[in-house]
Amino acid sequence: FVKTCRLCAIGFLLLKKITTMPSFDLVSKVDLQTLDNAINTVSKEITNRFDFKGSHVVIDLNKKEFKVGLEADSDMKIQQIIDVLISRSMKQGLAAEVYDLSKEPFQSGKIVKKEVPVRNGIKQEDAKKIVKIIKDSGLKVQVAIMDDIIRVTGKKIDDLQEVIQASKSWHLGLERAIRFFRCHQQIHMAGHQRIGMEGAVPISSRFL
Repeated sequence: FVKTCRLCAIGFLLLKKITTMPSFDLVSKVDLQTLDNAINTVSKEITNRFDFKGSHVVIDLNKKEFKVGLEADSDMKIQQIIDVLISRSMKQGLAAEVYDLSKEPFQSGKIVKKEVPVRNGIKQEDAKKIVKIIKDSGLKVQVAIMDDIIRVTGKKIDDLQEVIQASKSWHLGLERAIRFFRCHQQIHMAGHQRIGMEGAVPISSRFL
């Protein structure tokens, strides 16, 4: 009986190994520590600038909700803060597009405020567009939306590489945030070193 159980266990492990196909996750994540460093740098620079001396300035990062709250004396100063925010964030390795600047500043008493959400994760509508593009391409892979990531699975690593290469030509009007391929099997990507289980490699600066 013990011998039979051992054989069953070995058979199960072999079957699992055979049936597990290589995959990668398409992820859009902003590193919180990098974001926090950028916000702190901006705050120090703005508060030390001559043209902001004596002015009301608030640059606050809500780490839980991934939002940046800005306050200043005028619309012009809000825009100046945003300019510095984008510039310093890019030097920290964050793309300008991680900041959603669509919300207009609003007056609150004598203070102007602006809320700037930080794009973190792939939105459902964007994920559906990406899935459709991959499926319409005819590539021999399976695609699944898992919360705010997209998992691409194929029988061969070469099939995954084809998706990676094809992604460079996607044009959906969505600028790059922080996106990584997390590979569950070793995949060699052009221009990058080979990576192993759950390794992360940044993709091109604009893939959508």
